[in-house]
Amino acid sequence: MRSGEAPRQRAGYRAGYEGPVPSGGLLDLLNVSATVLDAHGRVVFWSPQAQQIFGYGAHEALGRYAARLMVDERYWEQVAELFAQVMDEGTGWAGVFPVRHKDGSTRLVEFRNVRLEGEDGAFYALGIAVDHAVLKRAERDLALTARLFAQSPIGLGIVDTGLRYLVVNPTLARINGKPVHQQVGRSVREVLTDFMDPAPIEEAMRRVLETGEPLPDQFAVAPTPADPGGRDHAWSVSYYRLEDSAGQVLGLAVELVDITEQHRASAEAAAARRRLTLIADASARIGTTLDVETTAGELAESCVPELADLAAVDLLDAVLRGSDRSWEPSGSAAVRTLALTGYGVPALSFPVGHVARYGPDHLVTQCMTTGRPALAPHVTGEELACIAPEHAVTVLSRAGAHSCLAVPLVSRGQVLGALALARSRNPVPFTDDDAVLALDLAARAAVSIDHACSYQSQRQAAENLQRSLLPQKPPYRPGVDIACRYQPASALSGIGGDWYDVIALPDDKTALVIGDVMGSGTAAATTMGQLRMATRTLAALDMDPAELLHHLDGITGDLEQQFATCIYAVYDPHRAGCRIATAGHLPPVLLPADAAPRFLDIPTGAPLGVGYLSSQTVQLRIGPGDGLLLYTDGLVETRSRSLDARLDLLLRLLAGPPRPLEETCDHLLQQLRHPDEPDDVALLMARMR
Repeated sequence: MRSGEAPRQRAGYRAGYEGPVPSGGLLDLLNVSATVLDAHGRVVFWSPQAQQIFGYGAHEALGRYAARLMVDERYWEQVAELFAQVMDEGTGWAGVFPVRHKDGSTRLVEFRNVRLEGEDGAFYALGIAVDHAVLKRAERDLALTARLFAQSPIGLGIVDTGLRYLVVNPTLARINGKPVHQQVGRSVREVLTDFMDPAPIEEAMRRVLETGEPLPDQFAVAPTPADPGGRDHAWSVSYYRLEDSAGQVLGLAVELVDITEQHRASAEAAAARRRLTLIADASARIGTTLDVETTAGELAESCVPELADLAAVDLLDAVLRGSDRSWEPSGSAAVRTLALTGYGVPALSFPVGHVARYGPDHLVTQCMTTGRPALAPHVTGEELACIAPEHAVTVLSRAGAHSCLAVPLVSRGQVLGALALARSRNPVPFTDDDAVLALDLAARAAVSIDHACSYQSQRQAAENLQRSLLPQKPPYRPGVDIACRYQPASALSGIGGDWYDVIALPDDKTALVIGDVMGSGTAAATTMGQLRMATRTLAALDMDPAELLHHLDGITGDLEQQFATCIYAVYDPHRAGCRIATAGHLPPVLLPADAAPRFLDIPTGAPLGVGYLSSQTVQLRIGPGDGLLLYTDGLVETRSRSLDARLDLLLRLLAGPPRPLEETCDHLLQQLRHPDEPDDVALLMARMR
């Protein structure tokens, strides 16, 4: 036939075909032979297959007695009896009999013998023979195939080229939800359309039929009538084209394996790996600073979007205010939102730092009261009003929030606040596993937040001490304008050493003082306060600057922090002069009204507390419009650049037309000072009128 007639040829495998159909090839596989004997036992017909079984060609067998040709003489009598039975009684005989091959070997051959009657009324014997070993091998293979097909836990089926089921094993019948007889002869679409979309399956089958390339292990998720719960199952589906020995396409084999448990285990393992990764990332991300707001933000960002679409970190307002930190469960809780992070969620209408009071039914209050996660896996827009702050309900509802979770922030047995989470884009509700993960993240962050709160409390106390020991505002002095600044160090241990002072002296004179106690912390701040008071006491005696520093040197040796640097300058507006002495301090900067700024060349001397101070007083003429800058080393010393380079930069920043003193102080701090510098700094600027 021509190739265009192939569809009709394939259709012959279905009921209602017309015309001849190509052989299936099974007879060729068995190599069935046919021989015909006359009433005397002579061979009158010899098929080509007989030569393959017995070894004799037709020209060698025709006309000869079959028994003498193919059977050992020991069996001649038995063969004669069987032959007579067939010929006389007309009954058939079937069985296995040893025959002699032309090569002399003996083989077992299975026979089917029947009597035939010719047109002339004569009788003949038809013998159908198959090599016994070949037949048994085929029977074994068929039995094994049938047994496996019937008892396999894997769904197996065969469809024809029109995608109609030809064979369905019990497992596939159960998966498809119909008895075998209701599936055989029906199309794939008719069988599957009740519980799933069959289009992708039909497309895959047609592709395999057309290309001949198998599609093994195709992953699919679909329900099955075999599961009354209606849950989706995971399937591994394989398709193979079936062909006979002549290459004729018979149809398609389908293999369906339920891998739901493996898929679930794999998904759980993947989820566990993601959780471990999230915890590891959060451990590295959370607590990088001792700042409460930063730590809260790091916790919120660690949760989004891997764990939630929206994360808020709420701390008890009492904790942030530094009051009693013990959480006493009551009807409501006043919390402050320190961090808010969303993924695919519109910005909420309230800013970070907003204080809200949550009622006892709120998730945040519940988790802080019980110390355990509070989970609302499924919530509606109406229910959001019970678990979200009033100002956030509208936005959360519009974003489609459908699942909420809150876990407490607990450190050293004390509740600090809560981590609140919501899902909107992620359709999967929060589970107990998510609650455990969130609780782990919250516990890690709570320790950092607790440390940050303690640090900020101690830092605030140290700053308050430091600032209480410094003048709050420089006093008005005749003939001179004054501006001053103090900026603490970024670290708690860096607070305390630097000070400045402006002291009123008789005859309208003004003492300008700046100093730096070596060391840091509250001990340095205490020493600074003692030296400042001592300087004020000595200044009242109107001493020469060098003499005053000499007395301070003796006082410093008796203090806890035994070393300090200091500059003491006395400005007299009536004489337009200034007397200056220094004890180990960086040189002051003179800002002439009509010239470039320069450092004053003053004998530095040893720091206070060394014991052999040799300061000298320098007389300086300074007139109206001239200025003087006193500063501590925190302004110019840095680890990244040399001191000389920083001092040159200071002069460049002071060059040009004079600015207002307050503006100049801010400009210097902005350009020279980094927020993370480990040392504090003091500035004192004066401009003569």
